[in-house]
Amino acid sequence: MNILIQGGRVIDPANQIDQITDLYISDGKIAALDAAPEGFEPEQTIDAKHQVVSPGFIDLCAHAREPGPSQKGSIKTESAAAVAGGITTMVTPPTTTPIVDTSAVAELIKDRCAEAGKMQILPMGALTKGLEGEQLAPMAALAASGCIAFSNVRMPIANSLIMMRSLEYAATHDLLVIFQPQDAALAKGGCMHDDSTCTRLGLNGIPESAETIEVARCLLLAEQTGVRAHFGQLSCERSVRMITEARERGLPVTADVSIQNLLLTDENVNGFSNDFHLIPPLRSQLDRAGLIQGLLGGSIQAICSDHQPHERAAKEAPFADTEPGMIGLETLLPLSLLLVEQKMLDLPQLIEKLTTAPASILGLESGSLAVGSPANICIFDPNIEWQLTPENCHSRGKNTPFMNYPLKGRVTCTLFEGKAVFQL
Repeated sequence: MNILIQGGRVIDPANQIDQITDLYISDGKIAALDAAPEGFEPEQTIDAKHQVVSPGFIDLCAHAREPGPSQKGSIKTESAAAVAGGITTMVTPPTTTPIVDTSAVAELIKDRCAEAGKMQILPMGALTKGLEGEQLAPMAALAASGCIAFSNVRMPIANSLIMMRSLEYAATHDLLVIFQPQDAALAKGGCMHDDSTCTRLGLNGIPESAETIEVARCLLLAEQTGVRAHFGQLSCERSVRMITEARERGLPVTADVSIQNLLLTDENVNGFSNDFHLIPPLRSQLDRAGLIQGLLGGSIQAICSDHQPHERAAKEAPFADTEPGMIGLETLLPLSLLLVEQKMLDLPQLIEKLTTAPASILGLESGSLAVGSPANICIFDPNIEWQLTPENCHSRGKNTPFMNYPLKGRVTCTLFEGKAVFQL
């Protein structure tokens, strides 16, 4: 099908393009920019005047919950939420039920994604069997079945020798390992950042050392083994400093941060709202400033949603007893645009953090609008004011403090492989 996207502000950081022009799509791929290819006759024209046309966003961490508890979400519902947020590729952690430590589970996720037909879901494989931290998972077989990276998420690998052997195996096969650093013993029983707000509320805290100790160990082992390493959803200023120092020494590590940790702090928990119960927790103002500085300085390359849908019952308990996490696929863009509004980033820089940078981390050829690339495209109006409500929310989970909150910037159309999979 031939599609003409007309008159939009095309921003493609991968090719340093930022101009008002036309984009031509044919047979699911980018056919041309600016001037129509010879003989091109559009079958569909999308008016993008006063809107931004960018590559589809790539989310480095989003839970689809399938296979697993269907009351929380499914590939069908969460992929619908993703494309409503302009996301055409998302990486899902291995914390499914059963865990992604066999080829059968990885292939099931890929098959269900193909059935939904809206976007690309790339599963992470488990670093150890059952995420138990004792035996290596069959990473080469999992990679052959479509796993893009490997992680033990926040499940402990207490034995550093087992950790080292896992990283050596991954390095031998040139596999990406994603660390979500947390020392299980230090974090045990905690539900928010360990500081004055936590003390005042009478809650058990999670000290920053629960993250930084694990960052230090993972950095040392990554340097020793030469593995491709990425640090996901950092929350502490000191973690950013350690990543910065490692990169200055030439260690090719990368990192991302969730949008909520860039915007919120532990002070937001004051009202005991269970939607602020997150892991990693919201940290201090100093930590937030450090994360922003890491983003601006290049130590943190990408922004993700860390989307974690829950059913209503999972959030209806005293704060510490609720399940942590919030949804974020549909709010990733408008919340990220606050960074532009606050003049921390300009719009092309922000789009780079949502497209080109995560594609580079994962080793994908997507994340650009180059001629011949798959037509995975997000069209959004940065000036639309709207609210996410339980009625218009596509995710099965409704757990977010930004429900019914004034938002600015909304996706109007998402294309995946040249097919419109969402239109406002």
